Amino acid sequence: MTTLLEARYRTVLRLLPAYYRETREEEMVEVYLWDVDQETQDQSRPTLGEVASIAALAVRSRLAATGAPRRYALLGSAVRHFALYAVLLQAGAVVSDEVLRVTWSATRGAHEWDMFLTGFTGSGPLPAVVAIAGWVLPLLWTVGFFALVHDRRRLARAAVLLAALPSLWPLIEPLVTEWPMSAPYFVTANALFAWLPALAVCAAYHRDAPPAVLPVGTPGLAFLACCVVTGGSVALLPTMADLAWAPATCFVLAALGWLVLRARRPELGGAAVALAVLGLLILAVRLAALSLWLGLALPAVYLVGALAQAGALTLLVVALGVVARRDLAPR
Repeated sequence: MTTLLEARYRTVLRLLPAYYRETREEEMVEVYLWDVDQETQDQSRPTLGEVASIAALAVRSRLAATGAPRRYALLGSAVRHFALYAVLLQAGAVVSDEVLRVTWSATRGAHEWDMFLTGFTGSGPLPAVVAIAGWVLPLLWTVGFFALVHDRRRLARAAVLLAALPSLWPLIEPLVTEWPMSAPYFVTANALFAWLPALAVCAAYHRDAPPAVLPVGTPGLAFLACCVVTGGSVALLPTMADLAWAPATCFVLAALGWLVLRARRPELGGAAVALAVLGLLILAVRLAALSLWLGLALPAVYLVGALAQAGALTLLVVALGVVARRDLAPR
């Protein structure tokens, strides 16, 4: 006779995918009920720790690596590729941006340097802490990337979560200060651009997942290339540079390169879905940033460049979606 506790465990176990329940559900129920007195089972419930453990297992088994149905293996691979590429892009964009800011401030005279330092010290304790955290914590994207490619997963998870924290401040600021939220669409898109990769790292690089591997090149060369492209796009066209310009430029070039490489080496599958999702996310940031400037008296070249970038992102997302559909087609 099924007790109420057993029924509750089976309800929680429905979080797991069907393929996993078919082979492990009975064993798991027996383990959970092993040391629970029969007379108290109708008054007991699964503990929060057990529910959390099953929920984590549900995520891990859906983002599977080996021994799972093809759709779960493909989903896990796509999320891992998305996390790796997004963290690399964030790392390169942050490092190049901060290097350019320091270089600009240090080479434009004492007044410009004083203005740079005042941004950290001249507005009171809370703004100073926020400014310092907003400068230091995003550098941890680089730590997260290299920790990931060297299979230091716990360090990678901690680093990317800390790196994503500053993106939440514009959402929290109206709740703790008198300043209203400005540019809500851009703030939201930018927070998603930070937190979706961070959460993907935490979810997809579980203990059963394979190591993170780039399709071509070494991690150092990939990071250097990302820094050069993001920094160069700002240095060469400074009038075009808003917060979305450099990451979008780097993604466009990288996605074009991957499509050309894929045409020559069809065995390089598994990344099209990840790149399509990442492109969609960057497109959202691009459009949100562009919406801030529409209606303002800006040079026509800026709007044309931003719109051209948005158009290129759209075409690439569509092309990557077509390739991804072919990769996901039943074999």
